[in-house]
Amino acid sequence: MVRSGVIKWWWPAIVWMTAIFIGSTDVLSAQHTSRIIGPLLRWLVPDISPEVIGAIQWVIRKTGHAVEYAVLASLFWFALNGSRRGTVRIWPVQLAWAAWLLASLYALSDEFHQSFVGSRQGQVGDVLIDSFGAAAGVILIWWVGRFRGRWRDPTP
Repeated sequence: MVRSGVIKWWWPAIVWMTAIFIGSTDVLSAQHTSRIIGPLLRWLVPDISPEVIGAIQWVIRKTGHAVEYAVLASLFWFALNGSRRGTVRIWPVQLAWAAWLLASLYALSDEFHQSFVGSRQGQVGDVLIDSFGAAAGVILIWWVGRFRGRWRDPTP
């Protein structure tokens, strides 16, 4: 029987993974997002060149990759850390690595999934960006926890 605590901590990660999966279909392909970003940029800067629009779209899309995987790694970390919350202790390095690894493996599976979508491509570079974002998410949790005094120094 599954404990309700497990579901309580894992459901946000599962919902986020589902959102990533849906976004990896044609719904958020470059063709669809360019229909939003391009006109918005042209409205803000009427004489903007197509090359600049393309570069800005690329930056926005890759930043989106990093951010979505920073969130996913954070959700994995909270799910793995779940029942151990509320105590001041040494930073759980193993949980941080596990959260990063789970997010990076999901990034790999996501790019594999995209290779079967006609309007998408699976790209190794995106897996690297996603893994970087996942690392940033875990590091941000460490930094905020350190700032708030949740992690104590491992030396006596």
